[in-house]
Amino acid sequence: MSIDQALAIEMLRAFWRPVIEIGVFWFAYYLLFVYIKDSGMVQALKGLAFIVVVFFAAEFFEFKTIRWVLSHLFQISIIGFFIIFQSELRRGLTRIGQSPLFKLFLKEERLVNEIVKAVVSMSKNKMGALIAIEKEISLKPYIESGITLDGVLTAELLLTIFMPNTPFHDGGVVVQGGRVVAVACLFPLSQSQKLSKTLGTRHRAGLGLSEETDALVIVVSEETGIISLMNQTRITRDIDEEKLRNQLLELYQPQKTAPKVKKFMFRKDHA
Repeated sequence: MSIDQALAIEMLRAFWRPVIEIGVFWFAYYLLFVYIKDSGMVQALKGLAFIVVVFFAAEFFEFKTIRWVLSHLFQISIIGFFIIFQSELRRGLTRIGQSPLFKLFLKEERLVNEIVKAVVSMSKNKMGALIAIEKEISLKPYIESGITLDGVLTAELLLTIFMPNTPFHDGGVVVQGGRVVAVACLFPLSQSQKLSKTLGTRHRAGLGLSEETDALVIVVSEETGIISLMNQTRITRDIDEEKLRNQLLELYQPQKTAPKVKKFMFRKDHA
């Protein structure tokens, strides 16, 4: 690297370093002020600001007694601040943890955990299920064939939908992002001759949907509890919890999905 290039890089670093530092402090102060505005700390901070003004006035006019009292008061004010406002500080930290900035990193893992939890539970209890997760191609025609729900995706909701003898038990569920948008949906049945004749309507409907769209379809056999995945006309049978989790993580992280799609191989397993 030449001297000119080194100087240019150093100048660039010298320029961006204060910009980044100012941005971080600005964002931190912004969150602080927003929280203070919405909490009960405003009046207390006004009183604190008044004490600070009195302290500087005492410093300027050389009121030694007032300055001495306030200087010692400030030394214990930090502990007092945490004691008095412990509930507000706790709520503030909770709100920061629930902000979109953190939800962005946690959302994918939460969705995957909810789906895996529900599917594994249904597999153990031999509850039949048909779940279609929308990707690039819209599933609107199939959503319209069912009943609109638009509920937050949770394991409990999925288990309730596919509970035996419920009105939605035999239909399919469509998932968009983090929401269950429709239940009791009708999917096209596959006419593939490669599909084992021992597999029932759920598997044919799941494979049929994967033939017409790029949706990832999860099927749980009511007879055996076996979990199957359908994707791009391919079916993978007898998926365990770890493989299911990995495939769903790839789905919610599209940049990693493309080179691994070949994992879906057709196998003639029995239900």
